[in-house]
Amino acid sequence: MEKKKNYNLIIGISALVAIVLVISVVGYLVSKPRTHVIQGETEATEYRISCMVPGHVTELYFREGQSVAKGDTVAFIDSPQVRAKLAQAQAARSAAQAQSTKARNGAQEEQIAGAYQLWQQALVQEDVMRKSFERVKTLYEQKVIAAQKYDETKAKYDAAVAQAKAAKSQYDMAVKGAREEDKAAAQALVRQAEGAIQEVDSYLKELYLVSPADGIISNVYPKQGELVGQGSPVMTVTDLSDIWFTFNIREDQLHSMNVGDELTVSIPALDGATVRATVNYMAVRESYATWKATKESDSFDARTFEVRAVPAESLEGLRPGMTALVVK
Repeated sequence: MEKKKNYNLIIGISALVAIVLVISVVGYLVSKPRTHVIQGETEATEYRISCMVPGHVTELYFREGQSVAKGDTVAFIDSPQVRAKLAQAQAARSAAQAQSTKARNGAQEEQIAGAYQLWQQALVQEDVMRKSFERVKTLYEQKVIAAQKYDETKAKYDAAVAQAKAAKSQYDMAVKGAREEDKAAAQALVRQAEGAIQEVDSYLKELYLVSPADGIISNVYPKQGELVGQGSPVMTVTDLSDIWFTFNIREDQLHSMNVGDELTVSIPALDGATVRATVNYMAVRESYATWKATKESDSFDARTFEVRAVPAESLEGLRPGMTALVVK
């Protein structure tokens, strides 16, 4: 009987110890702090292809998801305004070239001959007035005619002399041609017109939009035939060769992470495939969106840091927007 009592006591104590152990283990597991998961996102360099001049989207040579190579023509923009400016610039160049040729070649032979005849006519008139003045002067000195008649004749003679000199100057200008300054000014107008044509030609080249890098077309904004304004984006090219992971980590969870550290990153979208990545950028995020209390009370506000890591090797199927998890 005594043995049975001792046996029951031992069983009771063992059961109590077992219950205490189970409760302790459960309490430990429940109170054990959970491992914080550092979650981020895959990003890549994007190029927005925009048009320099307004126009209508005439051709779209690529669609979303298609691969392009650097230098491929992806779209054509038709701009009647640019074609009109080209016609105006070409007309201005033709007019400037004509003026320059005229200034360089000088007056025509007919113009030179006409100026010469006017000069000879003025010389004859000067000779006639000179003889008349000499006769009137002799009569005036003899006090045969009045002083008024003498003055009138002298004025007509002086005018004839001046007219002959002016005719001679016109003839000399016709023979010599335009001045060097006029020739230089005409040539400058030609260069100005050619510069305008080069400017319009540059706009014409911008009507053909080309890809600045290898990648895939991730976005196409306008539809074929739509009007786009100057600077409006037409397509976005994503460069998959320049890809990285971005994590937003609270400062109390950085755990001495530094630039140059290596991380193991898992990609759930690729069946948990992992890749090694090197931290190459760390910077605090804007304070208005990243302050957060570490505890409900009696603690400090933590800032959030943006951490970027570059994969050490390419991972097949990795695309921007995929979730990235840091493996502890």
